[in-house]
Amino acid sequence: MKEEFINLSLTKNDQVNHFELHIGEYQAFIAFKERPTKIWLIHTESDPQLAGQGVATAIIEKTLQYLKDHHYTLFPLCPLVYAYIKKHPEWKEIVDSSFEGFEQDK
Repeated sequence: MKEEFINLSLTKNDQVNHFELHIGEYQAFIAFKERPTKIWLIHTESDPQLAGQGVATAIIEKTLQYLKDHHYTLFPLCPLVYAYIKKHPEWKEIVDSSFEGFEQDK
């Protein structure tokens, strides 16, 4: 994660089911669906003005750390989150054991 994003706070907005990262007047978010101790990350999006700045990586890393810290198991349905975990397999430890997506990529 780029240094300029390290101190930004991640917000879990339960009203709209988004994890949010605010960068100045712009926002990036990951849409989620949640059940007790389980969470599905569905879609990652950011304002076009943030493109190419590493914001998607920052919000994914912050969200995964939040999930780990709060003992969630993850279903990474969002293609960006899925690809991130595939490149950083240490995060597979929080993926729900019933999620078979990574085994299908062999």
